Amino acid sequence: MPVVIEVVTVIDAPPAVVFDLELDVDVHAASLAGSGETATTSTGRRRLGPDDEVTFHARHLGRSWRMTSRITAHERPHRFVDEQTRGPFRTLHHEHLFEALTAQRTRMTDRMSITAPAGPLGAAVAHLLLAPHLRRLLRERAAHVKHAAEAGDGHPS
Repeated sequence: MPVVIEVVTVIDAPPAVVFDLELDVDVHAASLAGSGETATTSTGRRRLGPDDEVTFHARHLGRSWRMTSRITAHERPHRFVDEQTRGPFRTLHHEHLFEALTAQRTRMTDRMSITAPAGPLGAAVAHLLLAPHLRRLLRERAAHVKHAAEAGDGHPS
């Protein structure tokens, strides 16, 4: 059974700005600098688009991790989805939603669903260890994106 993690953040910036920041791999890496996160795209572009793949390298929970995800849905500026194609999870589906509250205010929702390998033991680890860790990472990332968007560091294209 999948574990679902949801983080909601209200940002004083238009949805297109927030959407673009969320797809910028340099913003992603900066938001998780404490884990030494790096990101390499399949295209060489720094902003992801439909069907692009990105490989992340980082150190989490005392281990080095490598995960590759693909953008499987891209509906600018409302929604995109990335899904693990290779990595530590049995499945990882991450939906990013951007709802305009006003022209200059966005509700950003991160909804991540994971399943771990290793049957019942993996499910227990996912619930007890991975979900709280991932929730913290999503909150850190959202706070970073909020700060960048509200400081005017993002520009819709």
